[in-house]
Amino acid sequence: MPHPSVTLPAGETLPALGLGTWHMGENAAKRKDEVAALKAGIDQGLAVIDTAEMYANGGAETVVADAIAGRRDEAFIVSKVLPSNASLKGTIAACERSLKRLKTDVIDLYLLHWRGGTPLAETVRAFQQLQADGKIRHWGVSNFDTDDMEELAGIDGGCAANQVQYNLEDRGIEFDLLPWQQKRGMPLMAYCPLGGGGLVNHPALAPLATKHGVTPAALALAFLLSKPDVLAIPKTARPARVADIASARGVTLDAEDLKALDRAFPPPRRKQPLAMT
Repeated sequence: MPHPSVTLPAGETLPALGLGTWHMGENAAKRKDEVAALKAGIDQGLAVIDTAEMYANGGAETVVADAIAGRRDEAFIVSKVLPSNASLKGTIAACERSLKRLKTDVIDLYLLHWRGGTPLAETVRAFQQLQADGKIRHWGVSNFDTDDMEELAGIDGGCAANQVQYNLEDRGIEFDLLPWQQKRGMPLMAYCPLGGGGLVNHPALAPLATKHGVTPAALALAFLLSKPDVLAIPKTARPARVADIASARGVTLDAEDLKALDRAFPPPRRKQPLAMT
């Protein structure tokens, strides 16, 4: 069976499972394993690598640079600009710094990390300029709720994705934001897809994981992959864990599986605040 995928509004198809880099680049002793984990991910088709200028003050981007050296065309790189840098000139300068750290000529998807004081229209103008200059291929946002997305859509319809916290413990976006994006064919990138440290130990996951021959972590990721237009970006700095993450792509949850997960992790029945970590 083909691996799950998502399609950007512009028509480009991406794997629905990638890797995150939050907290990478913070400890030199872990760098070798961090690079190896990202390389293993690319080897297994987890081609979307998510990073940000905020992570380790750019250190995570340098880890990504090492991982994609000599194989840039195999990876789809996502990075983010801090809201404090999101003015017209500030966004362009931040992107230039990220490009230098990533050792690449172009960022595939460039996001506003969260909403700050700069008017959205100004940040969008910067994204448009970066696109025109060939520095970024697509742009989007992160930590935007439905009302923010509506406002953004009124400014410009070019947003390619929105990245928010989404996992079995944090399902609030299923009430409004996820359907809003699905209606528009705009992928939702799920960060912290394995939730807090206790999620993988929840008793509801073990029997389903056993049924499908995977770990509870892979089962939790499979839940997200069962949703149209959702791209999950779990993070691991352990190369040996990459195969476990990748195994989620082979899990097809049936109706009974989904009912069991709904009982253990009830879906939202009303609007909820956007989860942020």
